[in-house]
Amino acid sequence: MTREQGSDGFAIGFLLGAFVGAILTLLFAPASGEETRSQIRERSIELKGRAEDLGSEAARRAEELRARGQALLEEQKTRFEEAIAEGQQAAARKKEELLSQLENPPHSTARSVELTDDPAEA
Repeated sequence: MTREQGSDGFAIGFLLGAFVGAILTLLFAPASGEETRSQIRERSIELKGRAEDLGSEAARRAEELRARGQALLEEQKTRFEEAIAEGQQAAARKKEELLSQLENPPHSTARSVELTDDPAEA
């Protein structure tokens, strides 16, 4: 769990606790029924707004993380593709080098084959 996820969970728990505490306080406070209901309604609206703000913030952070992850993925994909292309080019160069050596062997190898006239010795 990251620090951001932990703080979001804490904030949500804090708001929920505040909401329950506010309702219990209002229910046990000496006030008229209408006044108590009005206070509960006002606190509910206030806490709903805070919860919406927290939800928006969590969504914004999630989008930021998604965007950063996508950018990192694209960067790594590009690096991987470049490495593959470089490997293919190096393999092609080595292949050409080896084919060239087979077609034009070094003189010492050709000379040693020419010096041996007897096929049994070769």
